[in-house]
Amino acid sequence: MAENLFLEDYITLGVYFCIVLAVGLWSTFRPNKGNAKGYFLAGKNMHWIPIGASIYASNIGAPMFIGLAGTAAGSGIAVTIYEWHAVFFIILLGWVFLPVYVACGAYTIPEWVKKRFGGRRLRMYVSFLALLGYILFNVSGEIYTGAIFLQQMLEWNIYLCVSIILGVTAVYTTVGGLASVIYTDTLQAVVLIIGATILFFLSIIEVGGYDAMETKFMNAMSNETRYNRSHYSCGVPPADSLRMYRDAVTGDIPWPGAILGLSTLGLYTWDQDQIIVQRTLSARNMVHAKAGTLLGAVLKLTGFLLFVIPGMISRILYTEEVACSDPDKCMAFCNNKSGCTNIAYPLMVLRLLPKGLRGLMLAALLAALMSSLTSILNSASSIMTLDIWHQFRKKASQSELMIVGRVTVLVLIALSILWLPILQQTQGGRFWFYMQSVKSYLIPPLCMMFLLGLFWNRTTEQGVFWGLMLSTIVGVVRMALDFTFLAPPCGSNEVDTRPEIISKVDFLHFAIILALISTIVMVVISLFTQPRPEKKLHRLTWWTRNDEAEPELTDNEDEEVHTSFIKRGEDPKTMQIQENDQTNGNEKTGFERLKTSFKNWVCGIDEDAKQTLTAQELQELRRRMTSLEESSKMKIILNVSAIFITILTIVLLVYFA
Repeated sequence: MAENLFLEDYITLGVYFCIVLAVGLWSTFRPNKGNAKGYFLAGKNMHWIPIGASIYASNIGAPMFIGLAGTAAGSGIAVTIYEWHAVFFIILLGWVFLPVYVACGAYTIPEWVKKRFGGRRLRMYVSFLALLGYILFNVSGEIYTGAIFLQQMLEWNIYLCVSIILGVTAVYTTVGGLASVIYTDTLQAVVLIIGATILFFLSIIEVGGYDAMETKFMNAMSNETRYNRSHYSCGVPPADSLRMYRDAVTGDIPWPGAILGLSTLGLYTWDQDQIIVQRTLSARNMVHAKAGTLLGAVLKLTGFLLFVIPGMISRILYTEEVACSDPDKCMAFCNNKSGCTNIAYPLMVLRLLPKGLRGLMLAALLAALMSSLTSILNSASSIMTLDIWHQFRKKASQSELMIVGRVTVLVLIALSILWLPILQQTQGGRFWFYMQSVKSYLIPPLCMMFLLGLFWNRTTEQGVFWGLMLSTIVGVVRMALDFTFLAPPCGSNEVDTRPEIISKVDFLHFAIILALISTIVMVVISLFTQPRPEKKLHRLTWWTRNDEAEPELTDNEDEEVHTSFIKRGEDPKTMQIQENDQTNGNEKTGFERLKTSFKNWVCGIDEDAKQTLTAQELQELRRRMTSLEESSKMKIILNVSAIFITILTIVLLVYFA
């Protein structure tokens, strides 16, 4: 592209990255990082503002800038439903799901699954499926969309760009843990909002206001489309571009799928996914956890202004490129025969922002990319360490668990870089729909497992396991067909040979079907199998979250790293939170002490954390970690705020319906 960054832009970029590294490394010297609770739950002492900012920033990654804005450029405002729909589920997280997770003292979502249903296979299955999802639509999505933007902005070698970003991300994620992730998320959320807000105002002024944008968008089509509509009909803005809810059969986001199918994706993404839930679990108490979810919900309402509107304006200002309909010309513009809507936002940044601000906006986009990657990597590290490794190494020391977490991050970084060639070959006209369709084929069964497990005590492990197995097979078959039979590019004159199950059944509708199949199988098998005793369900369901008694779990079912010894009946006079490895008592040389200090810093082991705690102190620690207490005044304020935000979101949805 002709546009380039200037010296002012590079200075802005350099200053930004120095600040991010400083914040990330600063958090490594904060207390409460020398053990699993500190590393994976940020010491469980987080304030509501960084929690809410982290919830927002960890979800608003490069796919939002590329995917959300690109889809808006292609078909209008309907994609906003993904953002505003999320508001309800973020609030549900604070008021419905989180109290159960906190009450049972779970570090990770698979840990709750193990406690709720028992057995090992279900927890392992959920853990591996979560890691698979990170590869298919989390890490891969971030890298692919980040690659699109960097190629447009810098014209650098993509492997060099992404390797540098992933390397910087890995440093403060690996060394700092969740505290590092949340603090840098807060910084990056501020940068992202400032940069995107500036671009919104500049773009809306450039186009002449909102009313002018609506009129101009409906006429924004390339010359090929304008003079040959019958041949390039897919290049014409949809007639329902300015409507939120669209036809159930012909709409690209059909209204039944937007209401029901999207609900299964939203429930999992916001209420059951480790990436989001882990932030709220780090709150110092329920008041801060709920307030954090409300802040995250409010910030999600801004997606319409920050991403959707600029995406639509980009089509108006740069019609020939963003709205191209001829496959050959699209290939020349963006190396993608299917269309160039994915470059809508990068073009706005390059051509509309003045010097210096381009660098700021690139910083915001890189902030979003790195924020999401840090969230994914830290959550994957938690799952691998606490849900998979600990299954095979039940007596693993604190240092071993910390090292496994760090190695997991580094392995995922390496796999992400190796994944780049595959991503470059898997280009679609609208990346957003690719990402959501993959989720629709895998996530609905998990969503139903959580709902049944949380609200129906009769749900059994056998019912859930075989329901997941059957529905996963069905979803994988549909996904394989989707990738095998591709829709012909716009204007290519190719015949659509896709089976009707692909061409006629939208992926959001398929999510509804998959959810029904999994629910039926889980309910039927649960009714014919032995349910878990009530004594094993204390604090593990919505109905038992306030129980005083702990669940009577067997040693095999209760594998918490931090308090397992309390429930196994051990009652020593004193206990030490320290590593199993002991020194031989010999005096160390200065070099050996330096080497030990460096090892402890890299592995996250805090010598001061090896403090002696009595059994009573450990029980008090457990009580505080699982407390659902709220002051009556704050409870009223939070409830009123949640109701107001919910009503406001409903009003917005109805207005644009």
